[in-house]
Amino acid sequence: MPPSNPQPTIETATRDDIDTVADLWVRLARDQRQHESAVRPEANREAMRETLGAYLVNDGLLVARLGDRIVGFASVSIERGTLELETTRGLLSNIYVEPAARDRGIGSALLEAAEESLLEQGADVMLLEVMADNGGARQFYRRNGYDEFRVTMRRSLADRDENDTHSKEDG
Repeated sequence: MPPSNPQPTIETATRDDIDTVADLWVRLARDQRQHESAVRPEANREAMRETLGAYLVNDGLLVARLGDRIVGFASVSIERGTLELETTRGLLSNIYVEPAARDRGIGSALLEAAEESLLEQGADVMLLEVMADNGGARQFYRRNGYDEFRVTMRRSLADRDENDTHSKEDG
């Protein structure tokens, strides 16, 4: 009799996994819309499929399997820039676990596998971005030892009055 709560297997994705992971990415992008993400899920499916292929080629695409089903993924890379840095930075671009498979340690297992993958590639630290109002994700990363490092700020240029309440209150 199979166990009632099978454990996930975290492994490097294969070429055959790309379409399934692209579908999961679309779900991730849809979920992020509630946190004010501007990314258009369906319109970017093919571009992301190609991007995921590039992660795959560079050993930066991990999948979580329950049995023969992919229930989550993570994509990582080494930051490549024109400036010389004191540390080699790894970047976690995406991490996602299907809602039905959450609360089983799969996200933490994917995060740990992403860290190990980047460590093997020479990274000293791992950076990631999270939407400011995505409290659940921020709490997940804090529980896993992550601290805020950088803050991104924005202002609407089309509707500048949108953010002016703060400056009027301060002035």
